[in-house]
Amino acid sequence: MIRRVVGFFGDKEYAGQRRRLFYLILVLIVVADFLVPREHAEFLWDRIPGWSALYGFGSCVLLIFVSKFLGHRGGLMRREDYYD
Repeated sequence: MIRRVVGFFGDKEYAGQRRRLFYLILVLIVVADFLVPREHAEFLWDRIPGWSALYGFGSCVLLIFVSKFLGHRGGLMRREDYYD
């Protein structure tokens, strides 16, 4: 039985197109954030266009690195044969 490994974006034939479409949508979301009126922003950073996207991306990256650090250095991860 042949098992095919399919990546996040699907078959390799269409993966490039899907990846470009994904990046285009991300850019359009950030560009659309420049069109939002900000006269009622409560905090200073709420007035910065693209701040929510940048903050969300940074938070996700930080979460990944902290969890990796805790997993490897904090002793949370074990070898596969730990209980054998």
